Amino acid sequence: MSTHIKCGMLFTALDENAQANQTVVIDDGAFTFVGPSDQAPAVKDSDDVVEYGDRFVMPGLIDVHTHLAYGNAKTEEDIDIYGAVEFKAIRGLNFAQRCLRNGYTSLSNPGDASRVTLSIRNAIDAGLFVGPRITTAGPYVTSRQGLTDWYPTWIGQPVTSIGHLVHSPTEAIEEIRVQVKDGVDFLKFAMDGDKVMDPTGVTEFGGLMAAFNQDETSAMFTEAHRLGKRVAVHARGAEATLYSARAAADLIFHTSWMTDEGLDAVLENDCALCPTLTLLYNNIEFSRPGDGAYPGFVDAHREEFESACEVLTNARKAGATFMTGTDSGFAITPYGEWHAREIEIFVKHLGFSPGEALRCATFHAAKFLRNGDKVGAIEVGRWADMVVVNGDPMANVAVLQDPDAIDVVWLGGDIVDVDPAEPDPRLISDFSYNMWNDLYTRDRVEALDGRNW
Repeated sequence: MSTHIKCGMLFTALDENAQANQTVVIDDGAFTFVGPSDQAPAVKDSDDVVEYGDRFVMPGLIDVHTHLAYGNAKTEEDIDIYGAVEFKAIRGLNFAQRCLRNGYTSLSNPGDASRVTLSIRNAIDAGLFVGPRITTAGPYVTSRQGLTDWYPTWIGQPVTSIGHLVHSPTEAIEEIRVQVKDGVDFLKFAMDGDKVMDPTGVTEFGGLMAAFNQDETSAMFTEAHRLGKRVAVHARGAEATLYSARAAADLIFHTSWMTDEGLDAVLENDCALCPTLTLLYNNIEFSRPGDGAYPGFVDAHREEFESACEVLTNARKAGATFMTGTDSGFAITPYGEWHAREIEIFVKHLGFSPGEALRCATFHAAKFLRNGDKVGAIEVGRWADMVVVNGDPMANVAVLQDPDAIDVVWLGGDIVDVDPAEPDPRLISDFSYNMWNDLYTRDRVEALDGRNW
């Protein structure tokens, strides 16, 4: 039995255009025909016919930067310390289903504690639960200058941290081999930190110093590639971006202060870029006085966003490959809420056309995924993952952020029917004990309520 789906408009992601009056045919969870309706195979008595004559049909969307273990966290302590890793795996399944319900049929999880998302991936693959297709790393490999080494040296890094702190090149190689043994799909390296923290005080490297030198970086990436695994990196600064590109990273997140030299290395080694601008954009727009991020983190993100838009526009013009990702998993980027905002940012701030941006969220993003040749496009032989939209993303990509516009989601030839529960966030994420958000000096109290002390 085949399923014939008649589309008002069809965007296959094989090019930047959408076509009217198209039909796709699905057999055994994969596309067996894609083309004009008047050329489609004849419908047999045993076949199903689905009419989407007034809607827009496109491949399932992909976010290559979603952290399912973070729990919509408000603090780093909630990510690293509070909540058992076993609980985080169960909780993460709910979050994965939220993403799927909003049209994201594939996710890449670039790092988390222990084997949390590995377990979510395996449970979905085993058919225990319905969820998006997941490609995942293990804990970030990091050093003293890298992201995730948050805690004072007299405390040390907790074993439940999202990062694994290595103290030598030998230890880094061993950690890579352990993670490959555990079954990761790729390795994630923290090649620098965040400028707002500026732990070294070094600013001449675009605000950040790389966590590993070039020789260390090349050795680590070479070992990961030798073992058949892709490499993704957190690299905001110029130095980390350059070292990562020279060492042929497969995917570089952020690159906000990339130089022309770094861009040349990106192009030479065919490194893909995932700007992950949604986190910055949301923090700039949504954070308020009283939030821990306000105003320092907001100001730093505003500066970074301005730099990133200039740098990444140049990268687009130079022909770099882009993928979409959002850093979903923080309180400022909750699961299932803002994934498609990255597509809109690509159009409004980086100069992509709607069709180009949609390809970054489908066809190009699929290249980083396991089984990437089976997803990301509506093409004969690929798995039948689709989103049916009430609206036209080619005219307004922001429509993909409207839950009511995501009419139907297909996964492997079946309509997705998931309705994740809406639990109390205080029971699933908000575990840190934060008694006050301000320092109540006499001057501060007077500023807040006008009392004169």
